[in-house]
Formats: sequence, C-alpha cells, structure tokens
Amino acid sequence: MTADATIAEICIAACSDTYKESGEVLAHAVGTIPTIGARLAKLTHSPDLVLSDGEAFMMSEPPPLGKSAAAGGVIEGWAPFRRIFDIVATGRRQSMMGASQIDRYGNQNISLIGDWNKPKRQLIGVRGAPGNTANHRVDYWVSRHSTRLFVESVDMVSGVGNDRARAAGPVLRFHHLGVIVTNLAVLGYDGDGRVTVLSVHPGVDPQAVADNTGFSLDVLDAPRTRIPTDEELRLIREVLDPRGARTREVQN
Repeated sequence: MTADATIAEICIAACSDTYKESGEVLAHAVGTIPTIGARLAKLTHSPDLVLSDGEAFMMSEPPPLGKSAAAGGVIEGWAPFRRIFDIVATGRRQSMMGASQIDRYGNQNISLIGDWNKPKRQLIGVRGAPGNTANHRVDYWVSRHSTRLFVESVDMVSGVGNDRARAAGPVLRFHHLGVIVTNLAVLGYDGDGRVTVLSVHPGVDPQAVADNTGFSLDVLDAPRTRIPTDEELRLIREVLDPRGARTREVQN
C-alpha cells in the first residue's frame, strides 16, 4: 500500500468500491470524484461496468475527463436519451448522486431549502432522484460534510430514504441505498435503515464526523477507510486525472 494518498484519492477509491459486484450496469456518476471513481472501477475490479461519455455513447475505455467521445476513448455502443428511461426502469443502472440535504434515513433533497411555499433557495429540482431511488441502487457523494447538509429532516424529499421506502411497501421493492462517501468518512445504513459510520478517512478525527452531522452518529471504533493501492494511484494520477481536477472538489 502507498501511504501518501490524498483524501481526494481515498474518496475516489471509495467511490470505485461502490461498483464491486455490480456486473453489467450503466454507471451514472455526478461530480468529478464519482466520475473518476466509476472509471477506476472499470479499469480495475469491474470490467463489465458500462460507462457513458455523458452524452450518448457507451465507452469500453473512458474518454479524457470532461470530454465527450469525440475527444478520445473507445466507443462500444450508443444509447440516445430516450433509452435511458428504459435502462433506469429495468434496474440496469447504478447512480452516485450529489445532495444538498440528507437526513438520518437517507432521504435526499436537491430541490429547495426552506419552506415549500416560500423557499429560501431554489435548487435544481428533483431531477431523476425519484426514479433512481425507486428502480436501482443509489449512492451519494458529499464533498463537504457539514451539519447544513446532514440534517434531522430534509426540507423536501427528492431521493427516497429507507423509512419512506419501507412505508411504501412493494411499490418500492427495488429501492436500494448503498453508501454515502464524504470528504470525512464513508457512511452506510444499519438494519433499521438509519445512517451509520462504516469508516473514517485516514487523518480525520472521528469526532469531526459526529460534530459535522446534524443527527447522532456513533463514531466509536470506526475503522479507517482503505488507502488506494499503488496501481489505483497510478491510474488516478497518470491515466484518469493527470491534470488534478480531483483537487477542485477535495483539496487535501
């Protein structure tokens, strides 16, 4: 193992790990670090993972970060936007989304902050979050772990949490929340569907995870998040992100 991995690179490896044993599904990654993580998974432990160039082409080898298939990569298929709905509805996609708020049961908000009738902030809307959380596994990426984001109750539900999915019954039988990767830790869910700590990143004080979360978390005895291997670091630094775009989301 290499000891000089940055927090950004540790987060990339954690994002990559979410695709282990996923098989042949379409990776949907929102954000720079999740995108690099999906591509790292494709080049290492999950070769059957299907990557998109962000437009309509499916790639057997990823294009340069932030570029479409026209700038590089190897095209292996084509899926116009209308087909994405079929892929989602049949559960053949796995998504890592962002969040403006997440509560203790994994309910996610990306739509508004404040009262529904007169919000303080209008955000991007629910987007694909309801369909994603109803049909396939969803993980979340949080670049700045804070009490403003991890809240007791979200102002609006965009992505469905474990409590609401359980209450909905069979209609949400394909609901599957995976993990939440943040700049401080990797979070998961306990048997009751509540957010719990799976690991704390090396160099991070576990108490900082609790202090920056707006609901109670047990951080005692939390293991350390794994450090990327030498080969993973080489791929991140030399192949996938040689310009260091990962540092724009996590700076240390």
